[in-house]
Amino acid sequence: MIEVKNLCKSFGASLVLNQVGFEVEEGESIAIIGRSGTGKSVLIKHLIGLIAPDSGQVKVDGQNLVGMSERELLLIRQKFGMLFQGAALFDSLNVAENIAFPLRRTGCSDESDIERRVDEVLNLVELSGTNLKMPSELSGGMQKRVGLARAIVHRPQIILYDEPTTGLDPIVSDSIDQLMMRVRDKYHITSIVVTHDMRCARRLGQRIIYLREGQVYLDASAEEVFNSKDELVGKFIRGEADLKEVEF
Repeated sequence: MIEVKNLCKSFGASLVLNQVGFEVEEGESIAIIGRSGTGKSVLIKHLIGLIAPDSGQVKVDGQNLVGMSERELLLIRQKFGMLFQGAALFDSLNVAENIAFPLRRTGCSDESDIERRVDEVLNLVELSGTNLKMPSELSGGMQKRVGLARAIVHRPQIILYDEPTTGLDPIVSDSIDQLMMRVRDKYHITSIVVTHDMRCARRLGQRIIYLREGQVYLDASAEEVFNSKDELVGKFIRGEADLKEVEF
């Protein structure tokens, strides 16, 4: 379970997160949406202790990350998998080595077990046989699949997706959405996805949190959010610009 209470974070004079609070139950799947600059990626980094808040709490399974040592945070992070915007693969490592990286980092030394688990997740993301390929030989969509395989190879309790379909065409985006749903359903992993892609949010989010100006403006089921009569929510969902609010 994840609990976020009264979370505040500023960078200089800019207040990015303002009294943000919500809970995520074990096995739940939520989407965090909002305009660029509303603190979505900053928020997700707080969940794994990459950023310390100015005030407030972030608890994972009852443990407050605020004030933890780096060693303690490393143990907490083992509960997480993360898929970054650009897949963030190591250019000098082949596909199998990239996927095996979190296993070796956490002390797994049984090479036959590592190979078996790498093959298992490659099969899950439909990339069997690509073990020896280098990242430079892969398309953007394939790199994202390898990133997903790496995120789940150590069987995390929670997986964080940061703009998983950014830069992908609609067909590839759809395939990534389907793979994320497959992972969620197969492993019953708690899933948190930060996205601008409303189709992705609707498909993956049982619940949706809409951040606006650094605050939780709406926290409701996907059905409630997408059928909301609130003008601001509706405009965001439909992608309708208010020129008074847009900075050029």
